[in-house]
Amino acid sequence: MKVLPFKIPKPDFDALIFQEDKGHLFYDKLHQHEEIQISLIIEGEGTLIVGDTINYYKTGDVLVIGSHIPHVFKSDQTSNLKSHMLTLFFTETSFGVQFFDLEELKELKPFFKRSKHGFKVSSHKKVIGVLFEQLESASKLKRFIILLELLQLLSKSGYTSLSSFIYNKMYTDIEGHRMRDVFEYTMNHFNEDISLTTISEVANMTKNAFCKYFKKRTNKTYITFLNELRVEHACKLLLVNKDMPIVDIAEMTGFRNISNFNRQFKSVKMMSPSVFKALKTTTVF
Repeated sequence: MKVLPFKIPKPDFDALIFQEDKGHLFYDKLHQHEEIQISLIIEGEGTLIVGDTINYYKTGDVLVIGSHIPHVFKSDQTSNLKSHMLTLFFTETSFGVQFFDLEELKELKPFFKRSKHGFKVSSHKKVIGVLFEQLESASKLKRFIILLELLQLLSKSGYTSLSSFIYNKMYTDIEGHRMRDVFEYTMNHFNEDISLTTISEVANMTKNAFCKYFKKRTNKTYITFLNELRVEHACKLLLVNKDMPIVDIAEMTGFRNISNFNRQFKSVKMMSPSVFKALKTTTVF
């Protein structure tokens, strides 16, 4: 099975796909698919990269990932939680090319606009959860009706975008494997020293070519992406391990001196690690 593009397996005549993922880990390879994805995290936590942006997911999150957006779920292997997710997949043309242009469905337009960059839902989550619980035993017609109810809720819910930049072209197989290898290596080794020479070798490119390649596809430098990934992991440690010294968290997340850690953290979160820790905020997840 090709990693990029990724094909959602479905019967030939099914327009709407319901999928349950349950196990120790979610599918953890960078991939993209034509279908829009609406997911409820029943259990689990970890890193979610969507487009150019590092996010975290946790139990209870409702996530929408738009058509053709590269993304990867990296389950937290240190967590005792299993990985369990319910998902609906469909495209804007699944039910007919002009179906969502019908006057009766115009109020769903905000959903499709938000989905372009992906989004995490911040309201109506209990109602959305109840609808998801009905999907497994529902008939295909009932699932379609539930989808419309979900789209109506998601069109008016509070939300935060998952990505700020989306590369508008489809990845080729070669590009997909290359970006997958880069992301996978980075997520597995972010707490180590990663030089541009090292990551360029992972991508099988020269250093200069890789820097231009990565910047074009993510709208940021690789070092910026790496630092953002490290800071997001530091945020989690600051909240979970409240008694751990900040200097130890800096070292655990790949920063070799506290000054650089403080500088990079403030650049990403607009506040110092100590202020972030004191606020005990959970909104970053």
